Amino acid sequence: MTDIKLICFPGAPNLPIFVAQEKGWFEDNGVNIDLTTTPASAYQAENLANGTFQIAGTAFDNVVAYREKQGAVVIDPAPDFFAFMGATQIELALVAAPDVKTVADLKGRTLALDALATGFAFVLYEMLARAGVAQDEIKMVPVGATPLRWESVKDGTHAATLTIEPFTSIARAQGFNVVETSTNLFAAYQGGSFAAKHSWAKDNADAVKGFIRGYLKGLEWTLDPANLAAATQVLLANMDAIKPPVAPKVMANLLNPRSGLTPRGAFLPEGVDTVLDLRRRYGGGLANSDPARYIDTSFYNDALKGA
Repeated sequence: MTDIKLICFPGAPNLPIFVAQEKGWFEDNGVNIDLTTTPASAYQAENLANGTFQIAGTAFDNVVAYREKQGAVVIDPAPDFFAFMGATQIELALVAAPDVKTVADLKGRTLALDALATGFAFVLYEMLARAGVAQDEIKMVPVGATPLRWESVKDGTHAATLTIEPFTSIARAQGFNVVETSTNLFAAYQGGSFAAKHSWAKDNADAVKGFIRGYLKGLEWTLDPANLAAATQVLLANMDAIKPPVAPKVMANLLNPRSGLTPRGAFLPEGVDTVLDLRRRYGGGLANSDPARYIDTSFYNDALKGA
């Protein structure tokens, strides 16, 4: 049995992990998973790089950013991060205060982000650009992961932020507006992925494959319509922020591959291209835009062969 410390962003997309932990499917595949949620992307990247955590559930753009020394913090030498499995297409929703009806209404206001040049920030920049709002017409403030950003909008500190489920449905239920979504902007977007350091993965290939097999079993169970009621209860038991009245909407978005979990943990080639294009345009460019620099599916393919 190999112990793996896993660090993910808080959110409903962690449901297959909760399921696999509850049912013992990670242990069945030789790994014991200790899950921690991160307060911010910089914390996650630094602690993945220094070995505190071995695997991260993170935005695919974070893998690219830190490989290229374009992250919220510079890690030197650049860590050998790579993504070995997809997780979500994800719907990023621009949640705004009740008085904000359109993206244009955000002019002169402050927006909460995780970090200004990684993760989903570029999706926000594209939303602003398409609405004719220049970046210097708003103020963007790094706040941290989704729960912290949502609270900053809820308490009136900031006018808007990007959210994922369950925070999007929670915000809607409390009278906040969703003024734009990533699914409205892009045909495909590689949101979440699972990543590690290539040096660690190479030395612990069986553990990586065990994690993949356990996660995929949890994912398959989660996506089975026959398990909807039971899956909803697992989510409620593991996320106190979700209350029963909003759970059906959260689950509907999560189980829709257009806005949530990706069947079989596959990568979305068009979605990967979208992420790389946004980084080229908003992140200072890319010296190498070949997806193979950031993705290695050999562990995934071997895990499926051995399943």
